[in-house]
Amino acid sequence: MSERLQPGDVAPDFTLPDADGNEVSLSAHKGRKVIVYFYPAALTPGCTKQACDFTDNLSLLAEAGYDVLGISPDAPEKLGKFREKENLKVTLLADPDKKVLDAYGAFGEKTNYGKTYLGVIRSTIIVDETGKVEKALYNVRATGHVAKIIKDLGI
Repeated sequence: MSERLQPGDVAPDFTLPDADGNEVSLSAHKGRKVIVYFYPAALTPGCTKQACDFTDNLSLLAEAGYDVLGISPDAPEKLGKFREKENLKVTLLADPDKKVLDAYGAFGEKTNYGKTYLGVIRSTIIVDETGKVEKALYNVRATGHVAKIIKDLGI
């Protein structure tokens, strides 16, 4: 389990396949702010709510200069099904080997109903135009999280 990122850290660069198998890199977004959010699994209730909230607010975020990338350990094919089923507009990226999840401190020990296990820690990292971490939010809730981000960023 890696360290959690802190504001001011350089956001680790990555290149991951999207739902169509196209490679997407964080460095390709330099000059724009990027909201990178990590979620446990496509097609699950909480993750669907969160992805739909980001989709519903995508134009507002884009107008404020933010791109949104959602990352999970799912395969690109599953992300494609998720995008089609829920009509998602947010860019979904696949990290099946969990290297990016680990680099961002978004994979580690979780406790649920008294059991401890390894899993995806629902997290949101806001990266500024220069590639540095502006905000690092860990153990966020799926519901209401996007509204909180918008409020915190003053959008």
